[in-house]
Amino acid sequence: MPIHSANSEVSLVPVSKNSKYLFSYDLLSPEIQATLPNGLLMRPLAATDYNSGFFECLAQLTSVGDSSEATFVETFEAMRNTNNYYVVVIEDQESGRIVGCGTLLVEYKFIRGCAKSSHIEDIVIDDSQRGKRLGVRMIEQLKALSEKLGCYKVILNTNQSNIAFYEKCGLTLKDYQMSCYHHA
Repeated sequence: MPIHSANSEVSLVPVSKNSKYLFSYDLLSPEIQATLPNGLLMRPLAATDYNSGFFECLAQLTSVGDSSEATFVETFEAMRNTNNYYVVVIEDQESGRIVGCGTLLVEYKFIRGCAKSSHIEDIVIDDSQRGKRLGVRMIEQLKALSEKLGCYKVILNTNQSNIAFYEKCGLTLKDYQMSCYHHA
């Protein structure tokens, strides 16, 4: 259960080590969950999701490489321990497969009174589920999560072909992205 401070911001207390989830389920908006089609569940990534189609879903976005279950769990635990990563998945409850995912990364800043900002990353909906507005719901959930966590803004990088989609989700085109890939 999230802990609230006097100013109503959510304290970023790590989720219990006994939890199978990356972060507290209570941080997700039940109102957004209610807008999903029947049989789909939006939830935090679980330590048990290695064999649930998570990597297959991500592979529809970009190269995922080869990762063992041990590497997945190690990365999951590292993310959980930093308490800055919020990977949200959409599960088809009938098949138990992951059919969508997105990540919110919280960044602590020294500007704006030592505020927090957030970044949306790795948005993908399985080909079999596209056209059901699940991408819109994922962005809505990540934006709501960012606000609940007390971030002053949420940003993302995208390809030019996806700008119109993100504008429909309430984001505005601003600035430019620069990158440097190591060992590309």
